[in-house]
Amino acid sequence: MGARHPVLEELVATGLLSVEQADAIHDEHLAQGTPVHAVAVELGFVDESQYLGTVAHLLGSQVVDLAAMPVLSELKKIVPASIARMHQAAPVRIDRNTVVFAVSDIPSPAAVDDIAFALSRPVDYVVAAEAQIETAIFQLYGEESGSINELLVALEVELENTAELIDEHKGDIADLEHAANATPVIRFVNLVLYQAVKDRASDIHFEPFANEFKIRYRVDGALLEMSPPPLRLALPITSRVKVLAGLDIAESRLPQDGRIQLAVGGRSIDFRVSTLPTQFGESVVLRVLDRSNVQLDLDNIGFPDDIRQDFLADIQNPNGIIIVTGPTGSGKTTTLYAALQRINRSETKILTAEDPVEYDVEGIIQLPIRENIGLTFAAALRAFLRQDPDVIMVGEIRDLETAQIAIQAALTGHLVFSTLHTNDAAGAITRLIDMDVEPFLIASTLEAVMGQRLVRTICPACKTAYAPDAALLGQLNLSHGQVGNQPFYRGAGCATCNHSGYRGRRAIFEYMRMCDRLRAGIIDRKPTLALRNHAMELGMRTLREDGLRCILDGYTTVEEVVQYT
Repeated sequence: MGARHPVLEELVATGLLSVEQADAIHDEHLAQGTPVHAVAVELGFVDESQYLGTVAHLLGSQVVDLAAMPVLSELKKIVPASIARMHQAAPVRIDRNTVVFAVSDIPSPAAVDDIAFALSRPVDYVVAAEAQIETAIFQLYGEESGSINELLVALEVELENTAELIDEHKGDIADLEHAANATPVIRFVNLVLYQAVKDRASDIHFEPFANEFKIRYRVDGALLEMSPPPLRLALPITSRVKVLAGLDIAESRLPQDGRIQLAVGGRSIDFRVSTLPTQFGESVVLRVLDRSNVQLDLDNIGFPDDIRQDFLADIQNPNGIIIVTGPTGSGKTTTLYAALQRINRSETKILTAEDPVEYDVEGIIQLPIRENIGLTFAAALRAFLRQDPDVIMVGEIRDLETAQIAIQAALTGHLVFSTLHTNDAAGAITRLIDMDVEPFLIASTLEAVMGQRLVRTICPACKTAYAPDAALLGQLNLSHGQVGNQPFYRGAGCATCNHSGYRGRRAIFEYMRMCDRLRAGIIDRKPTLALRNHAMELGMRTLREDGLRCILDGYTTVEEVVQYT
C-alpha cells in the first residue's frame, strides 16, 4: 500500500479517524480515482468542516466562506481559466504581488509547481468547500465552451513574445525542452487534457499534417475535432506531452510508449501515451484511463438478467476457460475486470497478464507484457503456472502457443479468462481451430463465450419519441405488426451531447454456454454458422436481438444497432 494522504495521517493523529477508517478511505481512493476528501465524507467517517479544518491546519491557513467574498474580475487576466479548472483552485485575491487561491484539499507538489510556473509570481492558499470553489470558478470565467478558443486567441498574442522559443529546431534538445516548457505551451496542453477528461473522452489525438495541426477527441466512440492550434505549436506541444510521459524528446524517428499520471479537476487520471513518426512529424495518441468513470462491478455492466445469472454461475467454476470476444474498444477488458473483482477474495490467488495493465486492482497480481524483451503472453502464462494461482486472466489469445498453455492451465484445475478479436461468440471457436488447437481440447475446457459490442445511448436531455417507418423496420427484419404502437427514440441534439443526440455508451451481449450438443459440434469441426444456430436453438440471443431489446427499451437507436451488429 502506498503512503496515505497527509490529511488522513493528520486526522488519525488528532483522533478524528481510526487507522482502519483511514485505510478504507485510502483503498477506495486508489480503486476509484475519487478525491480523498470526497471518499472520506461519502463514507461518513468525517464531515466536510472537519476535513477542511484539517487541510487549513496543515497549510497554515484558514477556512473561508467564498459566498461572502467579492468576485474580482481582474484576476481573469492574471490566472488562466485552464489553470483554475485543471487544479480546482479558485483565485480569490491578490496580496501585494501574491495570488491567493481557494482549494478544498492540499495541492500536490506538481500542482503547486504548475500554478507557480504558469503565473511567474508567488502563490498562497486559503481553504473552502469544493462546491463554493466550483461556483467561484464559474462566476469568474463563465461557461467553458469558449475556453479553448479564448486560449488560442491569447496564445497568438503570447506567441509574438515567445516566437524565438517556438521556431522549429532540428534536434537541439535544449531548445526543444525550452519550447516544451514555454508557459503558453504548458497552458494549452493542460487545457486540452482537462477538456478531454471533462468531455469523457477515451482518447486524445494530436495529428500533424502538411498545413495544419489537428487535435481530436474520441467521445462515445466518435471522433470530435477541436479548434486547431497554430501549426508552429505542433513540435512544442508534442514535446510537452513527451516530457510529461517521460519519453525521449530527441527521438522522433521511432515509435515510443509512455504513461502520464495527473490529477485533473481533483480526479486521479492515467494517460497511456503512444507516439508514431509520420511524414509531417510525430502523431501522438493518449488513451484516457479515468478510474472514477469505470464501473468495475458486474451489477453496473448492463447485463440482461438471464445473462448476468449465467455469467455469475460460470465465473464461480473451479476450472475451465471463459472467453470474451469483440473488436478493439468494445469493453472486453472492463467485463473481465468486473468478473475478477467479483471473485477477488483473500482465499483466491488471481494473476493477470495484460498488454498493458489498464487498471490497478487491489489484491490481484498484474503483469505487463513486454514482447521486446521476450515477455510474451505465452511466456507469462508458463511462469504463472509455477506461481500456484487459482484464477488466471490472459489479455488476449494471439497464437497457438498461448492457446495451448491456457488449455493446459484449465485442464490442471485453473479458471482461465481471456479475449479474442472475433465478430461473435461462435466465431471464437472457429478462430481457435484455425490456430490449430485440437477441437477435443476446446470442447473439454471451454465453458462459455461472451460476445459484446458498445452502442451509444440516447442523450436523456434531448430524447424524443417517433414512429418508425417500414424502411427503418426493414433494416431490423421487423414489420409494423411485430412492433405495434411501440415508439422508437432518438436524440434531437443539444448542448449536453455536443448536438450528437448521444451521451454515454452501454454494452449489448450474446452469451454462448457450452453443452453436450455444442461440444459434439466442436469435435465434429462444425462451421461457425452451424455452431451459432445450435446455440440459438438452445436459447442464445444474438447481438442483434439484444440490440433490439435496447431499442425497444429506449436506450439506443436503430442506426447504432445496425452499425455494430
